[in-house]
Amino acid sequence: MKAMVLRKPSLAEENPLELVDLSIPEPADNQILVKVLVCGACHTDLDEVEGRLIPSTLPIVPGHQVVGTVAGKGKAVTKFEIGDRVGITWLYWSCGKCNFCKTGQENLCDNAKWTGKDADGGYAEYMVIAEDFAYPLPASFSDSQAAPLLCAGVIGYRTLRLAEIMDGEVIGLYGFGASAHIVIQVIKHKFPNCPVFVFTKTEQHAQLAKKLGAAWTGRSGDKPPEKLNKAMDFTPVGECVRDALEVLDRGGRLVINAIRKETPVPALEYAEYLWLEKEVKSVANVTRRDAEEFLPLAAQIPIVPTIEEFPLEEANDVLLSIKHSRLRAAAVLRISE
Repeated sequence: MKAMVLRKPSLAEENPLELVDLSIPEPADNQILVKVLVCGACHTDLDEVEGRLIPSTLPIVPGHQVVGTVAGKGKAVTKFEIGDRVGITWLYWSCGKCNFCKTGQENLCDNAKWTGKDADGGYAEYMVIAEDFAYPLPASFSDSQAAPLLCAGVIGYRTLRLAEIMDGEVIGLYGFGASAHIVIQVIKHKFPNCPVFVFTKTEQHAQLAKKLGAAWTGRSGDKPPEKLNKAMDFTPVGECVRDALEVLDRGGRLVINAIRKETPVPALEYAEYLWLEKEVKSVANVTRRDAEEFLPLAAQIPIVPTIEEFPLEEANDVLLSIKHSRLRAAAVLRISE
């Protein structure tokens, strides 16, 4: 099978992914073999290839927004049949035994494995995964539409849950890429009386935000028409944390959806940025519950992801475009038909 493989992390400008031929993996007793149709590409993949997120083993096949069909299965598999369409998220496996797993926080499991980081992911024609960590997909979504729902959508939904929004509150979104452009659609559906203010650095993202219902758009550091009750930060930029806290109202909450920041969070003077019971909460990975709740909701709304599709062989170019914010929204790699 053809696959894009990372042998050594390096800058996206150096084309770190190599197109190679690999053997098709064999599923274990509880695993399914998935023929990959498409795989989304996102900033986490960029972090991995550039070395900010270190894979547990090299070489590795990246990719964790996987849409495919079941092409084979182990003898213990009962949830899926050959030909079923499935989705795969960032969570590849968790132990099921630790206190985090037992309390529904498997995203914090010390022994968890992550798709495309600790096990080969979707930048390949085939991959394997335990049946409990694959999800049936609503038929209303095409393959390419479903791909960003599995990362940008699911992690965005988790961010939204952690924000604990009440209808009528003023909401701020920092960054407006793959995740935020899905989140705003969920907000407009679940909380129709919430004005949404979007802070983004490109005019094309601002135009998309307005099209999807943003009441105001500006740049990080701009002052919105009203203070925010809840803010969500989807950027890799540390300064956005300070900027969001500056316009957060007393008792407000900032939820940071970023595995890591590429620039440091500036020093925060307590009285100016954190006093008056402001809260800061981070988002770490996803759980199976997030996917199981979000995917049917996405079909009900329905979410309409904005996507750009590319062939697998252009994965290096796609990651470079992500790095320099050249994409309108979500990038999807076409692996097979």
